[in-house]
Amino acid sequence: MKFEDIEIEDVDFEAMLEESFKNEESGNDLIEGKIVKINQDDAQAIIDVGTKKEAFLPLDQLKDEDGNLLFKEGDDITVVVTGRRGDRLNISYELAKKQSALKEFIESYDETQEYIIEGEVVKKNKGGYIVECDGLEFFMPRTLSYLSQKNDSIGKKVKAVITKVDKEKNSVVVSRKELIERENSKIDEIAEALLSSKDIIKGIVKKITSYGAFVDVGGVDGLVHYSQISHKGPVNPSKYFSEGDEVNVIALDYDKKKKHLSLSIKDAHSDPWADIDSIVSKGDTVSVVVGNIEPYGVFVDLGNDLEAFLHVSEISWDKNVKHPGDHLTVGEQINVEVIEIDKNEKRLRVSLKNLLSKPIDEFCTNHKMGDILKGEVTSVTDFGAFVKLGELEGLLHNQEISWDKSKNAKNTLKAGDEVEVKIIKIDKDAGKISLSMKALSDSPIKVFAKKHKVGDIVEGKVKDKKDFGVFIAIEDQVDALIRTEDLAPLKLEEVEKDQEIRAVIVFIDDKNDRLRASIKRLEMQEEKDAVAKVNANQDDSMTLGDVLKDQLKK
Repeated sequence: MKFEDIEIEDVDFEAMLEESFKNEESGNDLIEGKIVKINQDDAQAIIDVGTKKEAFLPLDQLKDEDGNLLFKEGDDITVVVTGRRGDRLNISYELAKKQSALKEFIESYDETQEYIIEGEVVKKNKGGYIVECDGLEFFMPRTLSYLSQKNDSIGKKVKAVITKVDKEKNSVVVSRKELIERENSKIDEIAEALLSSKDIIKGIVKKITSYGAFVDVGGVDGLVHYSQISHKGPVNPSKYFSEGDEVNVIALDYDKKKKHLSLSIKDAHSDPWADIDSIVSKGDTVSVVVGNIEPYGVFVDLGNDLEAFLHVSEISWDKNVKHPGDHLTVGEQINVEVIEIDKNEKRLRVSLKNLLSKPIDEFCTNHKMGDILKGEVTSVTDFGAFVKLGELEGLLHNQEISWDKSKNAKNTLKAGDEVEVKIIKIDKDAGKISLSMKALSDSPIKVFAKKHKVGDIVEGKVKDKKDFGVFIAIEDQVDALIRTEDLAPLKLEEVEKDQEIRAVIVFIDDKNDRLRASIKRLEMQEEKDAVAKVNANQDDSMTLGDVLKDQLKK
């Protein structure tokens, strides 16, 4: 009952009752008549009621539920006058039956007993309402109804107590207000007793909603809000209780005006966090039941009104867990390790993967640096690609994609590609594996080194110029550095990009992909070669100057 909707007015009760009788179509006069004729064609019966003109009665009022006539011509019948049309009376057999039944009830009414009726509001008039109960009609004044005038109350089921019986007017007055006020008084008394005692009492779950559960405590319904069900925090009441369950509760608050009694289930039980140190410790392995599953993790029940959170990252060593529901099901019992206890926030975090063998350990048992494996590209990033190797992923960095520095993961690979890679590093402690594709083949400089040696003369175009020298491109993917001091007789500022340069190889490091050349040493070498050629020449007429001039022409 929403008491804020109740409308109460100061009204003259007797005047209201009289007004009710005036506005009722039915009167109180029962008269005897005789059935003169039953006319099936017109579906009417002609009734002699002792007046100049006979009255008419619809045949439907004289039939039972199966449509059989209850009377025949010549039968006596009791009717009630409902009005007049000129000098002819309007009569009703149905109203007469109700009046007769009401009269019998009034005759048998015992003033020493209390009568509570439960019926339906069937009519509304200026004075109040007509409530029908077991075929009897009772009058309920508006001021005794506790029904809002704003709403249509026709058809509403109500309970009321009989407050007045008038044998002369053949009427019975009932009051819903008195019953409600009695109930309110009872609610106030029970609620205040519960609040003052703070006793833990048993209640019965009457109704479950999305925001809590209504619990009957001694005939009074109180609300247990969903935040007052468990020490775990707000929970869905339907997952914990069913209608009819017996629960322990304690009273929290009572709004006397709205008659709202607030109850708590969790306060009727000890808070496990008050003694959490004796229940569980960090590092403990505990058995839990999977509760609510969310995309970001799983809430698990430890029992004793304790709940812990299993983050999605703590379910498996596999970093590609898309949804916890792919690995766990509600109601499943699992073992987990406690990894965090926060008393202030009342928060427990657990891990499932900590109890599983680390994939990196198994991987290291079966593989080593230098092994060549096949794997599937799981994702491509700005810095490289991740390749799945069994239960683990290895990183294929951009610089390990190809000897061709223009290639990287994004312009070479896509998720789902199968690639062959070589293990170049394993960090067991960090659980990281570094991979390489380019290590599957010799570097361009290593290939170059197989065909060339220090002292070979090479030609190339200037590719880049730095403060410390210039890089020349000798072959595809093979660059040589000419240091500034090795440029002579050229000067650094004189060198231009794409300029053709001849130099001699002075250093080859195929392990670190380094190659150096020198123009300065090229001249020294050519002079040395020219002298050797003069010494070896059989033509005594050729001078050293001639040889050098010939070399310079070349």
